[in-house]
Amino acid sequence: MQSASRQLRGRERVITANQQTSWAFADAFVAEDDALHWARDRARDSGLPSVSPGTGAALRLLAATADAKAVAEIGTGTGVSGIYLLHGMRPDGVLTTVDLEPERQQFAKEAFRAAGFAANRARFIPGRALDVLPRLADGGYDLVFCDGDRTESLDYLAESLRLLRPGGLVCFEGVFADGRTVDSAAQPAEVLRVRELLRAVRESAELLPTLLPVGDGLLCAVRRP
Repeated sequence: MQSASRQLRGRERVITANQQTSWAFADAFVAEDDALHWARDRARDSGLPSVSPGTGAALRLLAATADAKAVAEIGTGTGVSGIYLLHGMRPDGVLTTVDLEPERQQFAKEAFRAAGFAANRARFIPGRALDVLPRLADGGYDLVFCDGDRTESLDYLAESLRLLRPGGLVCFEGVFADGRTVDSAAQPAEVLRVRELLRAVRESAELLPTLLPVGDGLLCAVRRP
């Protein structure tokens, strides 16, 4: 029995060309509008990464499934992920988004407006996430999306557990780290922290997790009631 189990695990680790093609197809399945293209262009011009269409669509779906009225986002960027989150949220929902660079948030404001969202649908807070998050309300959020400094991932997790209502969702972008998370070679501190995050989420008694193979990896977990 143990031998068969080991063989199964070995087969699961093999990634075929067909699987890679299927994942690429899934990631490009969702069409994007002019506002998203504009936000992506601003990100590219600024040298910033932005979530893939597949990741954005997953965030939109999760926000809609949670019937999210209050969402906190770590890492505004130029507004790509925020547009997806807002599309999934309730019409009266408010996105609270935090970023160290106010200039990026200005791009996001323009992108949100171009996407048709009223100004009161988003609250922009400039500053370091770990300085801002402690000021947000305990249990006041339906979803927390983390796309900030990977070396602070475990701290984001701790804050997210405090911020989320029971049944709320926490999501972390970029947990594949361009394939380095599963690479056996020596890795920088940020990748080691992502590995610690994956272990912490998987082993937490408070969370029900899954790892979605979209974009650069989206780690999601529900806070158990």
